[in-house]
Parts: sequence; C-alpha cells; structure tokens
Amino acid sequence: MGARIVAEARMGDSGSAEPELESWLPRCHGGPETPEPRREQPPTAPELPSVMLLNGDCPESLKKEERATEPPRENGLDESEPGEETTGQEVIVIQDTGFSVKILAPGIEPFSLQVSPQEMVQEIHQVLMDREDTCHRTCFSLHLDGNMLDHFSELRSVEGLQEGSVLRVVEEPYTVREARIHVRHVRDLLKSLDPSDAFNGVDCNSLSFLSVFTDGDLGDSGKRKKGLEMDPIDCTPPEYILPGSRERPLCPLQPQNRDWKPLQCLKVLTMSGWNPPPGNRKMHGDLMYLFVITAEDRQVSITASTRGFYLNQSTAYHFNPKPASPRFLSHSLVELLNQISPTFKKNFAVLQKKRVQRHPFERIATPFQVYSWTAPQAEHAMDCVRAEDAYTSRLGYEEHIPGQTRDWNEELQTTRELPRKNLPERLLRERAIFKVHSDFTAAATRGAMAVIDGNVMAINPSEETKMQMFIWNNIFFSLGFDVRDHYKDFGGDVAAYVAPTNDLNGVRTYNAVDVEGLYTLGTVVVDYRGYRVTAQSIIPGILERDQEQSVIYGSIDFGKTVMSHPRYLELLERTSRPLKILRHRVLNDRGEEVELCSSVECKGIIGNDGRHYILDLLRTFPPDLNFLPVPGEVLPEECTRAGFPRAHRHKLCCLRQELVDAFVEHRYLLFMKLAALQLMQQKASKMENPTSLENGDPPASESKPEDPPGPETGSEEEGGSAGGLAKVKELAETIASDDGTDPRSREVIRNACKAVGSISSTAFDVRFNPDIFSPGVRFPESCQEEVRDQKQLLKDAAAFLLSCQIPGLVKDCIDHAVLPMDGATLAEVMRQRGINMRYLGKVLDSVLRSPAREQLDHIYKIGIGELITRSAKHIFKTYLQGVELSGLSAAISHFLNCFLSSYPNPVAHLPADELISKKRNRRRRNRPPGAADNTAWAVMTPQELWKNICQEARNYFGFSLECETVDQAVETYGLQKITLLREISLKTGIQILLKEYSFDSRHKPAFTEEDVLNIFPVVKHVNPKASDAFHFFQSGQAKVQQGFLKEGCELINEALNLFNNVYGAMHVEICACLRLLARLHYIMGDYAEALSNQQKAVLMSERVMGIEHPNTIQEYMHLALYCFASSQLSTALSLLYRARYLMLLVFGEDHPEMALLDNNIGLVLHGVMEYDLALRFLESALAISTKYHGPKSLKVALSHHLVARVYESKAEFRSALQHEKEGYTIYKTQLGEDHEKTKESSEYLKCLTQQAVALQRTMNEIYRNGSSANIPPLKFTAPSMASVLEQLNVINGILFIPLSQKDLENLKAEVARRQQLQEAGKSREKADEPMGTEPEQAGLPEDSASQPQAAKDPSSPGLQG
Repeated sequence: MGARIVAEARMGDSGSAEPELESWLPRCHGGPETPEPRREQPPTAPELPSVMLLNGDCPESLKKEERATEPPRENGLDESEPGEETTGQEVIVIQDTGFSVKILAPGIEPFSLQVSPQEMVQEIHQVLMDREDTCHRTCFSLHLDGNMLDHFSELRSVEGLQEGSVLRVVEEPYTVREARIHVRHVRDLLKSLDPSDAFNGVDCNSLSFLSVFTDGDLGDSGKRKKGLEMDPIDCTPPEYILPGSRERPLCPLQPQNRDWKPLQCLKVLTMSGWNPPPGNRKMHGDLMYLFVITAEDRQVSITASTRGFYLNQSTAYHFNPKPASPRFLSHSLVELLNQISPTFKKNFAVLQKKRVQRHPFERIATPFQVYSWTAPQAEHAMDCVRAEDAYTSRLGYEEHIPGQTRDWNEELQTTRELPRKNLPERLLRERAIFKVHSDFTAAATRGAMAVIDGNVMAINPSEETKMQMFIWNNIFFSLGFDVRDHYKDFGGDVAAYVAPTNDLNGVRTYNAVDVEGLYTLGTVVVDYRGYRVTAQSIIPGILERDQEQSVIYGSIDFGKTVMSHPRYLELLERTSRPLKILRHRVLNDRGEEVELCSSVECKGIIGNDGRHYILDLLRTFPPDLNFLPVPGEVLPEECTRAGFPRAHRHKLCCLRQELVDAFVEHRYLLFMKLAALQLMQQKASKMENPTSLENGDPPASESKPEDPPGPETGSEEEGGSAGGLAKVKELAETIASDDGTDPRSREVIRNACKAVGSISSTAFDVRFNPDIFSPGVRFPESCQEEVRDQKQLLKDAAAFLLSCQIPGLVKDCIDHAVLPMDGATLAEVMRQRGINMRYLGKVLDSVLRSPAREQLDHIYKIGIGELITRSAKHIFKTYLQGVELSGLSAAISHFLNCFLSSYPNPVAHLPADELISKKRNRRRRNRPPGAADNTAWAVMTPQELWKNICQEARNYFGFSLECETVDQAVETYGLQKITLLREISLKTGIQILLKEYSFDSRHKPAFTEEDVLNIFPVVKHVNPKASDAFHFFQSGQAKVQQGFLKEGCELINEALNLFNNVYGAMHVEICACLRLLARLHYIMGDYAEALSNQQKAVLMSERVMGIEHPNTIQEYMHLALYCFASSQLSTALSLLYRARYLMLLVFGEDHPEMALLDNNIGLVLHGVMEYDLALRFLESALAISTKYHGPKSLKVALSHHLVARVYESKAEFRSALQHEKEGYTIYKTQLGEDHEKTKESSEYLKCLTQQAVALQRTMNEIYRNGSSANIPPLKFTAPSMASVLEQLNVINGILFIPLSQKDLENLKAEVARRQQLQEAGKSREKADEPMGTEPEQAGLPEDSASQPQAAKDPSSPGLQG
C-alpha cells in the first residue's frame, strides 16, 4: 500500500496533463446513484444549525425547502433521509477486487505485485520506480505477451491481463526529456533522506520527527512478548522537561535524525559545460553530457545517448566525445556508476534500503507548502537539478508539461464544469479541483516571490514601483497599494492592503456555494518581505479591452456608474439564499434605478470564453458598524456601552460569514419563540371562548411586540434546554400544517416576521443588503423603509457580536469546551464564532471582567501574546518595505533584537560593510518593489519599538498594554520570549537558526545577522473541500456518538477512502479521520490497528500542520496511550516527554491541557515504579487542575486519587490518606453518599487505613524487640499494568462499558430519544471544531461521565450522546 500511495503522490507532481488528473481516481461503476447533491450548500455546511434556517418564501414550502437545503443532520443516517441511506452501499463499489501479476525485470529475480483493475498502467511504473531493486529505471515500458501496454489505460481494459499474468519490463530508447527525467530521478534517490528541501520549504516537503522518538519500532509491537513489562528502562527526562523548570531550550525542537548525515555516494553530479551536443554528435545519438566526481575523487565525463549512458573522453577543457574505457554502456546511470565507483555501489544500496524503510508518510509531498521557522546550519552542496530549476522556473516554464506554460484560468474553470451527478463523478471533479488549486497556489507563491525579488518584468515598467503590475506563468500579480486613489474614501493604502483578503474570503464563499455557470478567479494572497501580492488567474480577453467596456454588471467607481445584467441577476439570485444577500435597487449617477444582487463593487465580466466571471468580491458580507462610525446613526446600547463605534483605519470592515449565519440562526429561534407564544395564547383563548368574533380585534394579550427585541433577548435561555428547541421544531411543523386554514395564524407569523426583521411577511427570511452604509451608494426613494429596516438589522448584528458571541466564547473557554494553545488556535476559535481579530482587545476585556478570571489565565496569556505579536507584525511590515535585499538579514536580526532581547541598545550593521563598490550607481526609477535603498530601519531602538507596539495595540485593538520593554511584558503578563519568537516568526515568515538564544543577556544582543536564515512567504488561499467524504465522516461520528461503534467505524473508513480519493494521501481532514479511527479501534480492543492509524495521524499532523502545532501535541498524547496499551513503555514515555516539551515551547506550563499531559506521564512513571518522578508530575497536574477547574471539581478529585495511589506504593500512608480524603470529600459533596465513585473512594480509604495500621504495628514491633523482631513480610503493591491502563483510559476520557444485550436495546431506545432532543442543541456546539471533534462516544471525559444524571438514569450508563 505504501508504495501505491507514494506512487500516486509522485504522479500528482508531474503536472496536470489531463489524463493524469483522471488517473488519480479509482473508477467507480455500478452502484445506485445518490440523489442530486445540494448545490447551494453554504461553505460552512458542517456548522449549520440543524434547525434549518429557512430563508423561504411561504410556509407551505417549509417542508420541501427543508429537504432541499438541510445539511445531513448531526445524527447522520436518519430513517427519514433515504438519500443518506443509499450512500452506504453506493460507495463500497470503489474497492474492486485486486489480483496479482508477475513482473520480469532485467537483472533481478521475477517478483509478484498486487494490483487492482481500476489502476492505470502508469501506476505500476510508479511502483517500480519506487521499489528498492528497480528504482534506478525510469525509461521502460511494460509488455504482456509481446504487446506494449499503453501508459494511460486502466488495467481492466487490458485484454488477457488476469491473475498470474507475466508483465515484462522492456528498456526503451531515451530522448532528451527522458534522459533529464532519469537524471532528476537518480538525484532524487541520492537525496531521498536529505531534509534540506523541507528546511528550505520547497517542493512541498516538510519535516517529521516522530521516527526519532519511536526508533521506528511501532509496528513491531506484536513481536515483543509481554515479558518486556518490567525491563529496566531509563525514565528520567531531561531537566528542562520536568515540572517547574524555567529553561526553554530551542534545539530539541528539531533533534538531529541519525539518517540525515547522508552516506555520500558521489561528490558531484552536474550538467557538463559541453552541453548541448553539437550537430554531428546529435546525429550519433548524444542527448547530453554529465560531469561526475566520484567519492574516490575520480573525475569522469558521461554521455547520455539514446541507448543509455557511457563514459566519454572529454575533460574540463578538452572535448572528446569518444567512449572511454571501460567501454561499458548501461541503460541506467546507476548501473554505470556502480561499475566505476565501489563506494557508490556500497552506499547507494544502503541508502535505498533506508529509504524504503521510512514510513511513506514521511516522504509524500503535502498539498500546500509548510514552512519551518527554525532550521539547523546546513552546508550548501552542488546540485545540478536545483541549479537548473532555479533558472528555468523563472520563465514559469516547467519542463515536464506538454505545451509549456499552463493556462491556469482554463484549468480552474474546466475542473468546475466537470459533471457531478453521482458519486464517482463528484469524486473525479473534487479531485481535479483540489489538484489544480494546490498547483496554482504553488505557482502563484513562486511568482509572487519572483515579483518582489525583482525577477519579473512589469507590464507597465514606466510607472512608479507601487503601481506596477506583472504577468508571469499566466498569472496576474498586483501589489497591495492604493493605485490611482482607487481606495481614497476607504482608507488609502491600508484599505488596499485588506481588500485582497476580503476578496479572497468572497471567492472562498462563492466557490463553496458552487453555482453552475458563475465563475470566480483563482486567487492567492501572498505576504512576502513586507509586501502584499495578489495573484489571480487571467480572464480570457481582459487584457485586450478597456475595463469600462468589459464590466457589464456592478460598478468600477464605487457606485457612481452602476450596470446590471439579467443573466448575472439570475446567477447571483441563486447564491442569495445561502449567502443571505438581499436583492436590492440602487441609483446610478443619472438617477436611474439599477437592480443588483451583490454589493456594487462586485463586477461581472463575460470573458472571451463566454463564461460569466465575478470579481472584486471584497464586500460580499455586510459592513461591521462597530468599526464604521456613520454620522447621525446611533448604535444599540450594548455597542455604545462597550465604547463603539470606533473609527478603524479603513472602511472595509465586514462581518464574518460565520457571524451572519449565527445571527440568522439566533433570529430564527427568536421567530419560532414569538410565533409559539402567540399560537399558544390563541389556542388558550379559543378553548375559553369558542364563539369569539372572527373579525374582532385579536385579544389584548396577543398584542405584538412593537419594537424588535434587542439581540440578547432570549440568548440566556436559548442555549439552555434542548427541550425548548424540540418544541420549536414541533411548532415549525404546526405552523406549516396550520397555515392555509387559519387567517389568525397567518397574522401571528406576520407579527413574528416583522419582529425579527424578516424580509418576507409569510415566512422567516433574513437577508442583508451589503451596500448599506457604502460611501457613494444611493438608494431610490421607494426603498427608504426597506433601507431603514436593513440599517436596524446591521446594528442588531453588530450588537449580537458583542452581547452573544464574545460572552459565548468566554463561557466556552471557562467550560473548557475549547482549549486554544497558541495564537493560531485562539484566532481559529474566534473566527469560528464569527469574531474578527480586531475584536481581540474586546475579548481580552471580557476575560479580565469575567468572574472566573483565574480560570481564564491561559486564554488571557495567549491573547496578550497574540496582541503583542500582531502589533509587532504590523510594524514589521512597513519596516521591511524600506530594506533592500542586501540588508535583509541585518534588518530582521536588528528588529528581533529590539523586539525580544534584553540588551538595551542593539546596533544595526549596515550592509555596506562587507564590500566597497567603486562608484555609486545612479538611482534607477524602475527598481523592483523590494529594492528601496534607505537605511531608516537601522536607527530603530527597543524603546521606540515597544512604544509603537503599545500604541498599535491601543489604536488597532483598543487595548492598553502595561509595558515599555520586552522584560516588563514578560514579567507583567507571564509570557515567554521563546513563545513570542515562535509567534512572530510564523506570522512574518522569518526562519531563524536552530540554536540557544540568550534573550536575557544585558551584555550582548540575542541575534546576529547570521542567525536569520531565510524569509518565507505567508500564503492565503482557497481550500477546496471533499463534500461527500465529509458527510460520511459526520454520519460516522454521529453513529459513534449513538454507540454504534462498528457501523461508525465502517462509515469513517469509507470517509477515509473518499478523502484519499480527493486530497491524495496528505491532508488535515484525513488526519482527523485517522485519529478517530485509531480511537475507535482502541475502544474495540484492536490495539495494533489503533497504533498504526494513530502513527499515521501523528506523521500527517507533523507534515501538514507543523511539528509543534497544538494539534500535533495532542496526536502525540493519543499515540503514547496506545503505545502503553501495547506494552511499549519506553516509547510511550518518550512520546509524552516530546509532547510536554512542545507544549512548554508553544505556551508554557500553566495550561489546563498540561494537567492531562502530566497525569499521563505520572501514571506511566507509576507503572514503571519511578515513584518520586511520578509524584512530581502528578502533583503538578493536581495544582493546574485545581486552578483551572476549581478545587471542588471531579477532575481534582481524580487527581487526588492518582497522587494517593503513588504514596500508597511508596508506603507513605499518611500522605496517601490525606489526598484520598480530599478526593472523598469532593465526591461526597458533588455526587452524594450513594454514588459508586463515592463508595469506591470510601473503600479505598478503609484499605489504606488498614495498611497504615499494619505498617505501624510492624514498626512498633521493631522498636520493641530490636532486630530480632518476628516481622511478617509487608505487602507493597507495585501497580499492575492493567490498573495503570484503566486509569489512563479514565483520564483520557475513554470508558469501556460492559453491557448486556438487553441493556443495549434500552440504550439504543434512550439514545434515539435523546438524539431528537439534542438535535437542535447540537448545532451550538457543533461549530466548535468543524472537523474531528473528538467523539466522546463510549467515553466522556470523567467529569461528565460521573455527573449525577448518569447515576439516576440507569438506561444510559455514561453514554449521553
């Protein structure tokens, strides 16, 4: 399988020749088709509420609409959803039965290979190029019975190919292209263990260190017998990992891997200077010449000819193409080198053995480049391929693609047009979309760097630098500056800087809605060296025409001249419901009304290819009034109380899509409540008074609320009862069925609609007009009332963010429903709730004012660190724009010294020091963007920088920092300098040397210019999704939560299959899938399978998210648990120590997650009888739990119990009793006398007391009778592995529940009942983590598993959903 995956991944790199796109996908055939998928699925489908937000037209349509737009429910395969049911059988078809064929290759024994019918012939090629014994061949074909097989045909279409067929490998003659591919492949094989590409961030390589900590022994668990349990293992961690240690070293972040000191096979392999062959030699079959220096220092010149490789007689200065002796012609370069260099022969064989032993996930390319912010010092070695790539790629011309440059726009749009009626088609389409996007992102990133580095000629070279635009590799690049005062009214350059990211969010959204016939541009935003570059695919024909002529919809001057177009209105109308955009009219400069279904800036252009493109989507979402003061408009009281509106730097502040969705959902609940209330009153009044006047006034009690209720009405009780929501669902149905008959209920709905600001009076439908409060946009008189309502809606949304979303976030943090560990995870948690980063200061204020301030300490620290590094990033951006290329490392190290070093007055080194030029060259007007030659940056001082940071924090985030230097900041807020260094490096793309920095030295600065190794781009791009796979994943999660582990496991395996189909082998979502599978296998007792899945999850997390990403830390913890269960104790410990080290580096010790980690370490140490060490970790965990969960929490009780057990093992019974008593008291007060936990604890207390008494008796005996005392041997129990494992499962939230068949039946019934109640409640928590929310299925964290309700309700033993 490994080889297959690698083969596929390799293939993916070879460009996008259409056939290759196809070859990615197993063909599915047969199988019933799924019903048409929903087109209009908003991008955040997984987080949509399950009470559908109906933006409908009339109540009768309620049921139909619901079917059409509802995402699969959280509880997955519901009986009522036949569509979902069929998917189960439909997908299984993908796995066709495989068969094996025999391969005959020259020079080696025949071997057999497992293949499957829907593979391509090409995939067998890839496998052979990866196998240890055939990897040196690239130019061959496969023959069956003397007939050559076509590269791109599927195996099942090959006649006569069946079980046991013999495929012969036949060497083919070379061409120049094949010879280059061969040399490149040999070079890849020589470099296969060399991590330099990963450190340099090229070719989608990234780092992984798991194998350093497992010594590659995870799969071998079966071979070792349980005898290993008590082998002495060294458990003492390095000093810096122990609790309470103050040092935070950097070097262990990237431990030196033994395999990295690569075995040298050759000293040099490069293209010869005699290339290309002259005409007369071409006619002898010479293709190119290579120059090699062997490890034995022999210099040879090699000819690549059509027949293979041989030595020629040329030297460095003398050309002689005649063959040299030994006259040996070899079809493979490797075989030739084996002949002439014994060292090569020996080392190459060892190297290939090692290469094949590595886990495939360590070498497959990732879909998007991941950069490392630290790297060790590396020697720069000669490399012909790298050198050649550096020069050809500048032309944006890739050797191995037919037709040279790629037409990105055509590829992006064609993949969108692929059919999508059934599952196989959708898979093919999503795979193609994903592949093109990741290729486009890589090309755009390279191009953007080339533009800023000055390697691309501008298309308008005579204009000043800021205004230049570039085209490279069929991609259009523009810089984030305000060209021609386009954004003058919006904030100038600042607005021009944020517009691209807003636009990208718009592109993301429209792509996710995926309306047929509506096209967006490929868009990537790259921040590099202080500049923001937008890369876009090019609309065919746009460059030949003037902009005024091409735009047929929208406005190019912010609403003065506005055009509309019926086809665009029709297409955009389809997006208006999922995006909640209101169709509206505006006035143009001639006073005519124009109808739009988007903001005025959104432009529609029909390309020469006849496609309808929309671009400039920067105002897809409504404006955020908290940051947009409008004269004469008063915001609701919640906003003014919080000090809003505040003027922001630019006027392009929008609400996030997540916020719009949450707000509309909130309004829907409110609508249902109002309607319910009135209907009930009506029913009641009907009962009392059957003869009431039909046309009379409605009873007084029913008078409708006049003013729309403020956003927070109902927010308190709304999250509360699932019951309330279930009622709301019933009501929705009564309202629907009730409608036609009773004019009164129509009245009720009309009132409720009016109260919540619905645009329709017969059904709930809330949408926003994105042009409200746009400067320069005017609305017709006839719409004034609508405009007034829309303004009110925007004010309510702004208030909703402050009164519901931010408090909700703080509450989730107190409940530990979300556990951010660093700036990126905090930002993600905020964005999921629709809170923009500019509210960070507000969030911190709420944390400070929270009554549970102590329990939010970690959030406050992360928030302050994020505030400081973001402010520093803003300053760094403008700082860098003034630095020329030759001063870059000096400038960056100077900035870092001012930012982090305690050294009071660092001095910058100006780049002029190294070389003195004879004459100053005259300044050119047309310099590349990154070539300003001023040295203003050199005069910055730490005092000035920190003053600016505090000012920036106040201006941008509205938060006052109490610090004037880095040391004060560290002191006041409890931050770590190493963490700040990591955060600023990740945000700005700096790469620094891996070494220990003395930040606190007052005698020398921490950084020198040699410490700054590189600066990488920070890239934002669209992430295409695998929708079918995602639905399977969700259904699987839901099944698991209902306790159907087997079915859940099958669904999730299926999801994994589909994810692999769409994303290739590496992706964040596959990582979540693997983690869940591992957990399920573990619960079902299959430890080996759990280990193998979790190992993949760790490797993937390291490769795709980063080696010290919080997600990776958690994956390490899970893997350690499964290792322990498989009795690999020392491995489990080294994984836990690694996780603890990473956690210390990323955040520090004082974090709720650290308590869990320390409990894990303590338990494992207890298991290997390292009692003193175990106590250090367990007591640290106890202290942290007490701080973050409160001294009365069940987590703390458990912690006390774990500490007591270690004291018991040490025979220190007094301490043990003291801790267990604490725990007992907590259980008694929280759960009552009769709860099993309380009883267990009381039993344990008795047992401890008896042991203590026995010990005391023995001691007295010794005192009395001296050494002759007759002592019965004392029983000290070393803990059994089983008991330790049981405790580990408890703290990690995994409970195994023994159930009888009858219990199971009851349980299923109970779960089904609860499921209905919770269905609506789920939508709240569901938004927390869009993928891979840990299933707390058959195991909840011990807190919730031991809540009283579980005790009182016998039918649900700890399995509450």
